[in-house]
Amino acid sequence: MLVANSKLLGLPVLSIQTGAPVGFIANSIVDPNTFQIIAFLLTGGLVREAKYLDIKSIREYSTLGIVIDSVDELNAPDDIIKLSQVLELNFNLPGLKVETKKGSRLGHVLDFTVSPDNFSISQIIVKRPFIKSFNDPTLVISRQEIVEITDYKIIVKDEEKTLKSRAAKEDFVPNFVNPFREKQPGYAPSDITKKEA
Repeated sequence: MLVANSKLLGLPVLSIQTGAPVGFIANSIVDPNTFQIIAFLLTGGLVREAKYLDIKSIREYSTLGIVIDSVDELNAPDDIIKLSQVLELNFNLPGLKVETKKGSRLGHVLDFTVSPDNFSISQIIVKRPFIKSFNDPTLVISRQEIVEITDYKIIVKDEEKTLKSRAAKEDFVPNFVNPFREKQPGYAPSDITKKEA
């Protein structure tokens, strides 16, 4: 099951200790090196100032919220070295331009989907430019199609190759004859006996 990042935003983080929401997800912190969510920024609830929840502290994810042990699982940005390093990069996935290796502009990242098991990003959802949006308003690109991630854009494999492979699959017509069907256009069982004789 994949979950859109936009569905995670606003989700309550519930504590087993208090049985109440300790905060609500305000943002996802993505590590561009691993292409994975490493923490969530929390606001509201029992959180007076912005705190971060490391994904390793998550006990369970459901549509009702994310479950953790207690408020002690929440951290300041300086508490986790890797988190502070990623925050310094100021990397924000939504809004990044998406281009092919040849430089063809595909659009910009509107949203992305993650696997709730480890919060790794599986797909990016790209909003197409105005002219291309008549055919496809959004484009879903798999993680395997991504070649490079920079501060300003995501570079994916060339669109032409993907379209050609899709067209080849769609144009496939089986070229076999079913010998168990009695009447087929252009086929007579007597043709087989003539060839064998």
